[in-house]
Amino acid sequence: MSVTVSQIMEKMIAVSEGNIHDIDHFIRVWTYAKTIGELEKLDPELQFVLEIAAITHDIACPLCREKYGNTNGKYQEAEGAELVRDFLSTSGMTEEQIGRVAYLVGHHHTFSNIDRIDYQILVEADYIANATENGYSVQNVESFIQKTMKTESGKRILKSIF
Repeated sequence: MSVTVSQIMEKMIAVSEGNIHDIDHFIRVWTYAKTIGELEKLDPELQFVLEIAAITHDIACPLCREKYGNTNGKYQEAEGAELVRDFLSTSGMTEEQIGRVAYLVGHHHTFSNIDRIDYQILVEADYIANATENGYSVQNVESFIQKTMKTESGKRILKSIF
């Protein structure tokens, strides 16, 4: 890994062109993902990929606003995978790492067929950030915990907040 999480964070902040909402959101998702990943004892390689995916998961939002007029999750998934590949192409990350990040970015609003723990944690971290930012109801949160959450750490964090 020749690039650091902090370097990707700095680059993503620059790409966000001063959109404080977008910057605050991906920093919150990264914080939750980093915390859950560490509590779940991910190996360092997987933790690195998870953190890069968390930072870049909404990379398509500016394009989606311009192209579609909104940031619908399906639009983000459709546009995000290629954008993140380009974004990371000169990072020094391996093609395997970039491919996994692109997969995660391209699926972070899809809650079915979650194939690995990094994907699960990204979904949980994004949900926690969205729930707190948007004032989700207790019923919505309880339903998400029962139907979608799998990590004990993510469940504890979300229950502590709500």
